[in-house]
Amino acid sequence: MNNLQQTARVGLFFLLGLALTWVTFETLSGGKLFKNKGYTLIAGFESLKELKDGDEVRMAGVKIGVVEKTRLAGRRAEAVLRIDPGTKIANDATASIVMAGLIGTNYIGIDLGSEGSPPLADGAEIKTKVTPDINTIMTEIGNLGQKLEGALSSFGTTINGDGKGGGLFQKLDKLVTENSEKVGATMTNLQEITTKLNKGEGTIGRLINDPTLHDQLVAAVSEIQATAAQAKTFVADAQGIIAQVKSGKGALGTLVYDETAADNLRSTVANLRSVSDKLAKGEGTLGKLINDDTLYISAQSTIKKADRALDGLGDSGPITAVGIVANSLF
Repeated sequence: MNNLQQTARVGLFFLLGLALTWVTFETLSGGKLFKNKGYTLIAGFESLKELKDGDEVRMAGVKIGVVEKTRLAGRRAEAVLRIDPGTKIANDATASIVMAGLIGTNYIGIDLGSEGSPPLADGAEIKTKVTPDINTIMTEIGNLGQKLEGALSSFGTTINGDGKGGGLFQKLDKLVTENSEKVGATMTNLQEITTKLNKGEGTIGRLINDPTLHDQLVAAVSEIQATAAQAKTFVADAQGIIAQVKSGKGALGTLVYDETAADNLRSTVANLRSVSDKLAKGEGTLGKLINDDTLYISAQSTIKKADRALDGLGDSGPITAVGIVANSLF
């Protein structure tokens, strides 16, 4: 009986050891006891950042595979990903190494890619992008701390001085002490100026306190506004006139754009020039009257004869007078 119990106990411990070995192997192999199923993808990085075999591959936070193995390929590191057979990954999806936590393991994170994009085939290479890890972040924080320390040191030196000269507060205190009289005089002058302004003295004081000046200023502004309105009206009228001229309306528009009217005007001007030229040359009746002195002399002689004939009218009758005038003229 004792041998039987001992044998049963040994068998039970053996089975428990097998179960523990199974669980351990399943955990380390990513749940694959024998041949892995699914398909593989290649993800290349400058550094795998502590990524190891058996780490998870996740899409949208859901586990879709494991890292089957890691290897060096020239000047980069590659992770061979084993993807579950029912999961399709778009060919424009991107893989990155994600840190699960400060003390957690890393895993491969893959985004969903574009909807409708064809899936990656077995053995294809997936696009990757670099994300900062905890070491990079801590290095950047250390650099930032050094820069902040330097900035604070410079600020402290500026405030307190570097031992050779006084700091900012010392310089301000010295500046105020040396110029206290000037500052006092300036404040006194400002007080006097404000007092005069309150009393309405000076031009600015009157502008501030005298309502008459305010009313005049408002009236001047109103006149300026009215003048501006009139100027706008004038400009609008001028634009209207220009528009009419451009459209050929009115006398000016006709002269500018009507070829017939322009030809008539040019013809009239040419005729006037021809008439003036003839008058200047003494051609024609009017030209002779203007330029020939003979007609003027004859007219003067006739007038003199008429005057002499009129002088003799007093001694003769009407018929005799007419005869005398006729003889005198002709």
